[in-house]
Amino acid sequence: MIAIRELKKTFVLHNQGGVELPVLEGVSLDVAPGECVALEGPSGAGKSTLLKCIYGNYGATTGSVRVADTEVTEASDQQLLRLRRETIGYVSQFLRAIPRVPAIEVVAEPLDDPRAARHEVEQLLLRLRVPMRLWSVPPATFSGGEQQRINIARSFVRTKPVLLLDEPTASLDAENRITVTALINEARAAGAAIVGVFHDPKVRDAVATRSVDMTELAA
Repeated sequence: MIAIRELKKTFVLHNQGGVELPVLEGVSLDVAPGECVALEGPSGAGKSTLLKCIYGNYGATTGSVRVADTEVTEASDQQLLRLRRETIGYVSQFLRAIPRVPAIEVVAEPLDDPRAARHEVEQLLLRLRVPMRLWSVPPATFSGGEQQRINIARSFVRTKPVLLLDEPTASLDAENRITVTALINEARAAGAAIVGVFHDPKVRDAVATRSVDMTELAA
């Protein structure tokens, strides 16, 4: 489902005279349906950068990133939008929601028919312990943990073939970490190919089918 070959990503620091900062150097990785691969390595090893390259937020310097039948490094904007809507779910550490849109609509947006699936959305919000009083409120005013739960609900409300998880439980309490762990395992059991960065070793051990060290991925 995910095939990465000799991926390199170098950032150019224009405000420092064009200094080049290599972050990914020759990374190769395959992820099959039903796998959850945990990325490990020290801060700065490129874990989040790799996720963003798979999602298409960062363009590759060289190399190949293929998700399903799409070559991400060559995809047009329209192809990337379609890939994200139909194939890839992405949970980042930060919620980026349209201002003034109620939380329940933010969660339901990825669905083909949000109104018909309203009960499903409500059940997921309840499962993640988002208080009903917040459902009609724009999430920009929420606490970090509440925003993260909206972020998670939005990504899990529709099962997609690929899930990218960047510290999905970082802002959550113990009960909600257990809930999110269960959601990840349910998605994997349904056949999703998952790549994640997990700050909590208990969560990582509970969901990962294998772990890979970023320093060992270079071709």
